[in-house]
Amino acid sequence: MIPRLAKATIDRALDREAAVALVGPRQVGKTTLALKVAEERPSVHVDLESRTDREKLDDPEAFLRRHADKLVILDEIHRVPTLFESMRGLIDEGRRQGRDHGRFLLLGSASVDLMRQSETLAGRIEYIELGPLHALEVERDAVATALWLRGGFPRSFMADDEQSAARRENFIRTYLERDVPMFGPRIPAITMERLWTMLAHSQGALLNAAQLARNLGVSGHTIANYIDLLCDLLLLRRLPPLHANVGKRLIKSPKVYVRDSGLVHALLNIVDLDDLLGHPVVGASWEGFAIETLLAVVPRRTRASFYRTARGAEVDLILELGRQNGTWAIEIKRSPSAGTSKGFTVALDDLRPDKAFIVHGGHDRYPKRNDVEAIGLVEMARTLADLS
Repeated sequence: MIPRLAKATIDRALDREAAVALVGPRQVGKTTLALKVAEERPSVHVDLESRTDREKLDDPEAFLRRHADKLVILDEIHRVPTLFESMRGLIDEGRRQGRDHGRFLLLGSASVDLMRQSETLAGRIEYIELGPLHALEVERDAVATALWLRGGFPRSFMADDEQSAARRENFIRTYLERDVPMFGPRIPAITMERLWTMLAHSQGALLNAAQLARNLGVSGHTIANYIDLLCDLLLLRRLPPLHANVGKRLIKSPKVYVRDSGLVHALLNIVDLDDLLGHPVVGASWEGFAIETLLAVVPRRTRASFYRTARGAEVDLILELGRQNGTWAIEIKRSPSAGTSKGFTVALDDLRPDKAFIVHGGHDRYPKRNDVEAIGLVEMARTLADLS
C-alpha cells in the first residue's frame, strides 16, 4: 500500500467528530485507507455493496447500537442513504453518554450533494475528499513520468503502461455502464462517453455548453446536467473565474478539467509517454495535472479560481489562502525553464497578489523579475502543504 497523507487528516477528524465521511471516485483507495485506520482502533467494516452485509442492517439501529463501542465503517454509504437517519439519533444518544467522537467512518463514491440525503448529519459529521495519488505521495522521479501519464488511481499508477491503459479503459466503462445510471438519469453510455472524450480533447478550455450540445445533438440544459453529474462523481472539475474589481472586462465562463490525467490519456488513446509528448493535449494535460496536484494539498477553505481578461491577461490558478497567507497567483509551464508571458505580467499588475509563482516541470527554485518565483511542481506542492 502506498501511504496516503489523508490518513492523518482522517485520524484528526475522528478525534473531533462522531462521524467522518470519506468521499472520492471508485478505485481511488478509500476502502484500503479506511482499513488502515481501522487497524489502530476497535472497528467493524460493513460493505453495503454486499447483500450479506446489507442484510445485517435490516434493523440498522439495533446493529449500530450493538457496536457502539467501535468505529463502524460503512462502505459505499450511497447504497443505503436512509442510514443517515438512524445515525443521527445514535450520535445524539452517544453524546449524552460521553461517546462524542470516532463513531462512524462513511465511504462514498460521489459528492455529498449527489447522495441526496434528507438527513445530512449537520453538526455531527466532517467531510474529507480523497483524490487520486498526488506528487507528495509518490517518489519524486515518478511525478513527471508515471504519475502524470498513468494518473493517480493506485492500481493504474502501479501497473506498467499497457496494463495501466487497460485498467483505465475498464474504469471508464464501469462508470458509464454502472455508476452514471445509478446516480443520474438514464443517459446513453455512448453519449456520455462522447461528451467525456470531447472534454478530454478540450482539457482546460472554457466551458462552451452550447457548442458541446450542438456536437452531441442535445440541448444546452442536458449538457449542463451531464457535466453536473461528472462533477458530482468527482471526475470533472469546473474551475471558476475570479471575480475581481479591476475595471476590465473579465471572462465569466468556468474552465473544465478531467480531474485525473490518466483518464484524460485513456479517453484519447494515449498509452505511453512518447504518445503523450507528441499529442496536442500535452500542455493542457500537464496544466490540469499540476492544478489537481496543488489543490490536493492546499489548506481547507482555500478558494481556487483562474483569472482571464478579454484582452489576454491571464493567471492559470489563483489561490485565496485566507488572511494569514493572502492571495497567490500561479502560472503553470510544462518545460523545465520558466519564462514569463506578457499576459501573466499584465495580470499581476491587475491583481497585485501577495505572492506569484511560475510552476515549471523541473526541480529548481529561483527568483524571477517583479517578485515572481520559479518553482518546481513538487516543491510548490510541499510549500502549500506546509501551510496546513
